[in-house]
Amino acid sequence: MSQSVNYNAVVTVLGKDRVGIIAGVTAVLAKLNINISDISQTILKDMFTMIMLVDTINSTYAFEKIREELKVLGEEMNLEIRIQHKDIFNAMQRI
Repeated sequence: MSQSVNYNAVVTVLGKDRVGIIAGVTAVLAKLNINISDISQTILKDMFTMIMLVDTINSTYAFEKIREELKVLGEEMNLEIRIQHKDIFNAMQRI
């Protein structure tokens, strides 16, 4: 990952692999005017995992509204979808 990537939040997605996961998550982010700065996804056996570095600066939605929209999508798609501020995510990785 390049140091020049601009992002202020991290979105993580975890769940059973199936068609449409990336499309569903990115559609919600686009609707909220959130830019994806970097993305990594993998499938381990039948488990889908994805981490996205996102920039919420141009979104007119409050961070809690963004979190709620992703939570609703996660419930609809039977996925665990979380968004965290970059600093919180980084701090948790150091523990």
